[in-house]
Amino acid sequence: MSTAPATHGPVVTTRQGRVALILADNPPVNALAQPVREGLLRAVQEAAADPAVDALAIACEGRTFFAGAEIREFGKPPVPPGLGEVLDAIEACPKPVVAAIHGTALGGGFELALACHARIADAKAAVGLPEVKLGIIPGAGGTQRVPRLAGPVAALEMIASGRHVRAEEARRLGLIDAVAESDLRAEAVELARSLVGRPPRRTGELPVPAFDPAAFDAAAAAVAAKARSQVSPIRAIEAVRLTAGGAGIREGLAAERAIFRELVGSDQAKALRYAFFSEREVQRVPHLQGVAPRQVDVVGVIGAGTMGAGIAVALLDAGLRVVVTETSIEAVGAGWDRISGLYGRAMKSGRIDQAKRDERLSRLSVTDDFAELAACDLVIEAAFEDMAVKQEIFGRLGSVARPGATLATNTSYLDVDAIGRASGRPEDVIGLHFFSPANIMRLVEVVEGAASAKDAVATGVALAKRMGKLPVTCGVCDGFVGNRILATWRQQTDFALEDGALPQEVDAALERYGFAMGPFAVADLAGLDIGWARRKRLAPTRDPGRRYGGTVADRLCAMGRFGQKTGAGYYRYVDGKRQVDPEVTRLVEDVSAELGRERRPFDPNAMVRHVRAAMVNEGAKILAEGVVPRALDIDMVLLHGYGFPAWRGGPMFEADAIGLATILADMRELHALSGPGWEPAPLLVELAEKGGTFAGYSRTPG
Repeated sequence: MSTAPATHGPVVTTRQGRVALILADNPPVNALAQPVREGLLRAVQEAAADPAVDALAIACEGRTFFAGAEIREFGKPPVPPGLGEVLDAIEACPKPVVAAIHGTALGGGFELALACHARIADAKAAVGLPEVKLGIIPGAGGTQRVPRLAGPVAALEMIASGRHVRAEEARRLGLIDAVAESDLRAEAVELARSLVGRPPRRTGELPVPAFDPAAFDAAAAAVAAKARSQVSPIRAIEAVRLTAGGAGIREGLAAERAIFRELVGSDQAKALRYAFFSEREVQRVPHLQGVAPRQVDVVGVIGAGTMGAGIAVALLDAGLRVVVTETSIEAVGAGWDRISGLYGRAMKSGRIDQAKRDERLSRLSVTDDFAELAACDLVIEAAFEDMAVKQEIFGRLGSVARPGATLATNTSYLDVDAIGRASGRPEDVIGLHFFSPANIMRLVEVVEGAASAKDAVATGVALAKRMGKLPVTCGVCDGFVGNRILATWRQQTDFALEDGALPQEVDAALERYGFAMGPFAVADLAGLDIGWARRKRLAPTRDPGRRYGGTVADRLCAMGRFGQKTGAGYYRYVDGKRQVDPEVTRLVEDVSAELGRERRPFDPNAMVRHVRAAMVNEGAKILAEGVVPRALDIDMVLLHGYGFPAWRGGPMFEADAIGLATILADMRELHALSGPGWEPAPLLVELAEKGGTFAGYSRTPG
């Protein structure tokens, strides 16, 4: 039976016999905004005082449980009741309280569930404390309650990584008590009934399970090493260590909250909040508003090499039918093996099972018949990075593809307009620049050619979203956004080798700055032959008055040292492990001598300043040219495709935060050292002298 519901804003309480079922409904993700907190507090207090209620169950309407705090409230004066007050009321409730989790319970949402006396989750649900990704730590008990359920070692790994934990793993860790078999709410109500008459199991009062202190110290050291200069994971260690050291719940909560308040106003937290909102904003392309994408059900992929295979897997994962073409029967077999091999690795890691693999491969055909692309709604060319090759393919494709099909090139640098003209139907041609491995990396640069139809570009954006990618729309230029900026700042690291640095010194400096890998380690991973091909392509038009910087790389390539795939590049690789190579040291020193460059002691701080200034200066040129309309577009490309540290927000955001006058001074220093071609960008000069910012600057592409 049930009684009339009691409503408190977005929170409604109904009666399921003697169990109060408290339902919150705050679309789209049930964020714990002030009205939700107030409604929950009143609902719990009323149920606790109602003699007709024996137990409580808390659940959410919509597609998810509470997915976290209201991020828009961060950095603003708190409006009561605070989340901690609500959680204290739940944990202190004299009657059993059960959380019924579906979708995701993240951050404050999971902390609310932890304050309940029992937790049951839908089989597809996930829980997590991702606060470190916003530059903070959990602020409502996450660092104190998770260790009491899962142990300090597992808690530290979960909190410092911010990862999502699926329901079954959460059950094994003790974070939830049961996984629902069918009807989550009904089972949550039944669980609540079963707890009546027992003392509530308050998480904050539980003893910390026995653990190995040495294992905790090792986990903490691993977190610190991975964090580099990011503060929040280090402070998470501090908070979890309190619980591991025996601190009581009140002491731990007070210390946790103090750290949270300290971090929430920090520069790193501000940068990560900017990145969070920009990731959503970048997908709203101003000049494509109201433009409907074309229908896409079948996608063709030309080429089943490493990139083509990754693209095919990403398309299959998105539920599409995929036709892959190759040049011969032998290449068809190799392509099929490459694609199925990617699914084999996914199965081995537990990401998919055999049934999902088989279903996805059932939507794949690999053929040497180019004419089969006529059945496709969109075709992605993933052939070798050579203009003549791509133009030949698009010449054929323009005739074979059905009218209205969208034709996309996965070029990294080449002129999409020239490729479009070769097709005879440039209005249908766009760029879709995927990043390797294409089935893993989120970023896709959607390149709009001069003649590209708006609905073709909108189709590229829609397809990327359907694939779970992050699309950033840009215009045509050499290297688009990411590779154009990369090519520019990488020259500064090449100059550094000629001027006195060694590859490992440069890599270490930029890893301390926050990059996951240094530029020379990345070059070895990607393959040095890619950059070599680009340098040779640009050689005929290279300005002889500009410093080159590519001599060391050219010599390595001439020696057949193309990186990890050949066992040697800037480093040597023994059993897959990177090692400093004395032969490279000699080569670098010889090149300096040949060029007449005096080798000076390496200054890592100057290296960072010069790299940052080069990025920002090129970004200013990209903005002024209208390649992208907003600085945040540049930041999202660098964050999601090039390993720029997210807690710095992106190079353009960081430049605004530091002050453009400082960046301009660094750029003028860089110009004096590097010579012609390194002049400060006019837009940088203008904004710096007027006290402006990149965030305040925008223009329409084209």
